Amino acid sequence: MRYKRRKYFMAGRINLIQRSKIRELFEKARRMENVISLGIGEPDFDTPEIIKEAAKRALDEGYTHYTPNAGIPEFREAIAEYYKDFYRVDIDPDSIIVTAGAYEATYLAFESLLEEGDDVIIPDPAFVCYAEDAKISEAGILRIPLRPENGFRMDPDEVVELVTKRTRMIVMNYPNNPTGATLDKETAKAIADIAKDYNIYILSDEPYEHFLYEGAKHHPMIKYAPDNTILANSFSKTFAMTGWRLGFAIAPGQVIHDMIKLHAYIIGNAASFVQIAGITALRDRRSWDAVKEMREVYSKRRKTVLRYLNEMPHIEPFRPKGAFYVWARIDPELDMSSEDFANWLLENSGVVVIPGTAFGKHGEGWIRISYATKMDLLTEAMERMKAALEGL
Repeated sequence: MRYKRRKYFMAGRINLIQRSKIRELFEKARRMENVISLGIGEPDFDTPEIIKEAAKRALDEGYTHYTPNAGIPEFREAIAEYYKDFYRVDIDPDSIIVTAGAYEATYLAFESLLEEGDDVIIPDPAFVCYAEDAKISEAGILRIPLRPENGFRMDPDEVVELVTKRTRMIVMNYPNNPTGATLDKETAKAIADIAKDYNIYILSDEPYEHFLYEGAKHHPMIKYAPDNTILANSFSKTFAMTGWRLGFAIAPGQVIHDMIKLHAYIIGNAASFVQIAGITALRDRRSWDAVKEMREVYSKRRKTVLRYLNEMPHIEPFRPKGAFYVWARIDPELDMSSEDFANWLLENSGVVVIPGTAFGKHGEGWIRISYATKMDLLTEAMERMKAALEGL
């Protein structure tokens, strides 16, 4: 007997994954003319010249081959030095894995530590990949609301209420995407204590650590719960290296060992010459001078966006102290969902913003505005938004 073969077979878990609304709006905008995008969070700066030159030199010197799965030892040593210099945290280079951006670092953590029957606590709103990674790992998802009255920080008391014997991981992301919120030391310590008391892992995603304003400080979770924290980080935002796909994870020994096993069958290793460029990014003072300049520019843009938004009707911004986003509340009297409002704004002003529901149900009533774009375009976008909202 012959069986009729279907032309296309798809694993059921793929149906669980939702397409990013950020990308959907981005692609819709690309089909339109005269559009200014304040959507995707990508630095508009070029990678600092000193880093590009290091990559070119590495290619000329023959860094075109495989590296150890965990990454080039000198690069991992440079990462450990960085945490010692900036945060006075001692990191064993063998506890570090070099990844294809923070995206892969978070994926490896989910896949290595979670399975069916486990629960993971994820903020709401939160960056889009966490819930999708959890679905792929077949873990249960518990969303903890981030509230404006709490500065969009996780409430330790609410975290404890969600913890059960099934809870395996807490996801944190500060400075926060999408809200721009930062984490204070007291909250960091309180959540670290919860993780230690209940033997739970913390996945702390920290790619915006160097974009802080108004005296805010960064508190890496690995400083407070080193035996419970998987820290994911990236060169994409700090050094404007989004296309380079360079990141890393730091984790306890056995965890990093298992992450390396999985990583070896996904990409093998991050590109060798990119890792060499990463050493220069961390160790050369000129690259950090470039980061300082970018932060100063972002600070000016942030002030501009907040000034405009505070003058507009029907919208109220949360004052962010980190990242490069403004999280703004839509006037409830408009009776528009976040998605409807974002689409209305695109069609009536030619400005792309991201609906809050792209980041979870508690994002309803909010939009995310990225100020990672040049000041002239940013100012024009604000003028367009103001005119459209005043015409409502």
